[in-house]
Amino acid sequence: MSDEVRFERIIDAPADVVFEAFTSQGGQEAFYGQDDPAWIIDSSCDLRVGGVWTITFGPAPDRLTRHRHRFDIINRPRRLVLTTTEFRTDGTSFDFTTEYTFEEHDGRTLMAMIQTGLPTELRDEHAGGVSNSFDRLTIVVRDRIAGPKRPTGA
Repeated sequence: MSDEVRFERIIDAPADVVFEAFTSQGGQEAFYGQDDPAWIIDSSCDLRVGGVWTITFGPAPDRLTRHRHRFDIINRPRRLVLTTTEFRTDGTSFDFTTEYTFEEHDGRTLMAMIQTGLPTELRDEHAGGVSNSFDRLTIVVRDRIAGPKRPTGA
């Protein structure tokens, strides 16, 4: 049996800015990050249809999860569809699909994520971290809009 995870967030930036932030190295790492300074993230991305984004993440070297995403659809800056294989710390793996949409409304973006094909018993685990992922991405977007910080007194 399978289930899906859906999540939406309004981000105060145009769709192209949100899309570019999400598909950048910093955005990808933020999306999988945690506020724990020991948290490990390693991301490598070939952003093209058929390209692969591999991200390894977790709290310790012996407790890392790896996602291997293949880009099936890239409709810049509106939509991404990825087929993912998740390799878990217990040696098991499974496949699922994730769709991200970026819908602009008056300079703001409704970013949505829908994961389908998840094993039902893992739905809550996947849903549990999504809010944090969007929080961290929103910070990356905000920082991009603000631009580089200038030293005080300069």
